Amino acid sequence: MFAPLRDGGRVEVVARRISEAIGLGLIADGEQLPSELELAGALAVSTVTLREALALLRQRGLVETRRGRGGGSFVRAPVDASVERLRTVLRETGVHELREIGDHLLAVTATAARLAAERASDDHIARLADLVDQLEAAETVGERRRADGLFHIEIAAAAQSTRLTRQEIDLQGEIGELLWIPFGEAIERDQRVAQHRALIAAIADGDGDLARRLTEENVELAISRLIEFHLQLTQR
Repeated sequence: MFAPLRDGGRVEVVARRISEAIGLGLIADGEQLPSELELAGALAVSTVTLREALALLRQRGLVETRRGRGGGSFVRAPVDASVERLRTVLRETGVHELREIGDHLLAVTATAARLAAERASDDHIARLADLVDQLEAAETVGERRRADGLFHIEIAAAAQSTRLTRQEIDLQGEIGELLWIPFGEAIERDQRVAQHRALIAAIADGDGDLARRLTEENVELAISRLIEFHLQLTQR
């Protein structure tokens, strides 16, 4: 989450990395961020750049700064995005771009699932099962999206690949919200829960080929539904 940035130390890049982590629930609402010195060091940016990025996040309502003893920068998790805003984003995202994102998601997620079947520990598998339970119990679209996004990120973590995990975080930040748009969801919650439980079983059994195939099927189905909903929106 706070690995050194490889795409430059610009203020907007730093702010995007932190906002992605907040939006995906990697940093909980009310949680304190590391000190400016620690965070700047972890991200390999200057403290000046980090301070400007935190100022930008404060303007967006994602971070608040408290002074005095016990002070610091604290996360303010965003409320769920409006349905209309998400539909506008999807309407303006072309079919070609959706397919490009889908191809990238397919490559990263399926590879992570195959490697997770070879490398996942019992703790990883328990964490995956807990996230599926959270998804099944989620009452809001935002809770479903966060549980689903964290599930995929945890698979990349179980693959023990920092690069795949970083790419999975970026992809979930890019497309995760769109997959769960209310009244046009590319994913049905109950179906997703069943898919995830089947994937966990394949990973626990060490069956990398099955884990990869299940993931490919799930991603292809979700992207095809998302493209279908995009076409419906553009034809209205």
